[in-house]
This record gives sequence, structure tokens and C-alpha cells, in this order.
Amino acid sequence: MRSYRPSYTIRMLRVVFANFARTDMTTKTRWYVLVACFLAGSCNRPGLPETLSSARWLDLSYAFDSTTIYWPTAEPFKLQVVSAQRTPAGFWYAANNFTAAEHGGTHLDAPVHFAEGKETSDRIPLEHLSGPAVVIDTRGREAPDRDYLILESDIQAWEQQHGAIPAGAVVLLRTGSGAFWPDRARYLGTTKTGPAAVPELHFPGLDPAAARLLVQRRGDGGGSDTPSIDYGQSTTFETHQVLGAQNIPLFENVAQLEALPATGAFVIALPMKIAGGSGGPLRVVALLP
Repeated sequence: MRSYRPSYTIRMLRVVFANFARTDMTTKTRWYVLVACFLAGSCNRPGLPETLSSARWLDLSYAFDSTTIYWPTAEPFKLQVVSAQRTPAGFWYAANNFTAAEHGGTHLDAPVHFAEGKETSDRIPLEHLSGPAVVIDTRGREAPDRDYLILESDIQAWEQQHGAIPAGAVVLLRTGSGAFWPDRARYLGTTKTGPAAVPELHFPGLDPAAARLLVQRRGDGGGSDTPSIDYGQSTTFETHQVLGAQNIPLFENVAQLEALPATGAFVIALPMKIAGGSGGPLRVVALLP
């Protein structure tokens, strides 16, 4: 029988209480009943290990290889084979060296990336690298404008259909750009590298005003299926600044968002723990409902 664990239960009830204070008394009474039922059944449902072992998992990360897309001014991923052979003693030995910039492929943007004094990669609390997934689908807006901005109205329209974004959520923006990976010309808008490529970048992004709305919703993290949370033609990266200032980590080049429901999944995004890092390679997975 599963024992009652307050920390586990509190984590599961975060969404329930996210907007509790703003509800009327009738609704509050219903919540009381729901919570009582939850607590009453918490001792009898399967334990966390059993739940996770039978869960459906989805990998939201791209593999790192010679085709991995990086910011045009960043060093790409390089793999050097050290050994891939059977040794004289008869056993197989494989080992590699790799080099890469922090910001490429599926990766983390730590808050310090555009916010001085904020959290570095190794300082981000684990609670801000996981949470219930909210997937906002804006596909269709990219034609003919690849530089469109996801607006406050897009977020509000999502909430009208699915309910308020819960506190502690990981908000993922599905623009449809993932369908272009790893075609640099279609994904980035250019095949050039170096500073000359930056003015030719074309992809969607999150409007700074919409970023401020997400801050009000108290999300733990955010991500997109694009090279940057700011749109391709941004020169000030204001959305990064807004979210970084609130210590909100960002996940970029997130894969397979088409396989996630609008709500109901749980996301875990664990980056390479680089001391003092402004980002790093990221493995993002989702627990499906």
C-alpha cells in the first residue's frame, strides 16, 4: 500500500490551487470535495515507481550530429572518434570527444543568457525544469509571414478554449517550424554562417507583451520549436530579457510538439549542468497522459 507523502501530494495539487483565490464559493466547495477525494485515494493508487514504469514517454529532443542547427555565429557540434575498435585484450572499446557551443540543437537558454546576475545553467531549480505542459499551437500564421509574433491574443484564445494557464506550467509554442528540421534554409531562413547570416534569419517568435502575460501566469519555463524564443528579425531580444529577468528558463529547438496534446502531459527538461553556463545541450522528455 502506498504511504501518504505530503510533498508528492502538494506537487500534484499545484495546478488545482493555481487560481483558487479568484473562484466563487460554489466553485471553492467543489474544489474542497475534489481535494478530499484526492487525499482519500492517495493511499490506494499505484506508487510513483509503478506509475512511471508503465508510463508513455515522448522524446522532445533532436540528436546531436553534423546536421544539428546552431545559431549562425556559434561553433557547430563536432564529434571526434577516439576509439571504436576491439582492443588487443579482446574487448570492445568506444570513446569520443565532442565540442560545441552552448546554444544549438535542442538546448537550454539559462536566464543569465540575456539577464545579468540571473540564474546560470547550474543554478536553475529542478522545479523550474519540469511541470505540466501547455502547448499553444499557432500553425498557419507562418504563411506568408515567417516572422510573425505570437501575441497576447493567441494566449488568451488558448485560455478561452482550455482554461487558464496553471502556475508552474511549462509553456511550449508550436509554430510548425519543426517540420523544417534540419533544413537550414527553411528552418533558419538562410544557409549562411557568421555575422552576415544574422540579418537574414526568418522564423516566428513570442511577442514581448505576450511574454509579460506569461510572467503574470507564473509559469516555470517556456520553449518553442524554433531557433529562438525571439523572432528571427529581432535585434534586441526583448522577449529573452523579459523572461530571463524573472529567472524563467527557456528551451529552444524542441522536437515533436505535434505529438503533445494541448494539456495533460508533464515535461522534464534536464540540461548539461555547466557551472556558470548561459545554456547547454538539453534532453527534454514528456510523460503523456
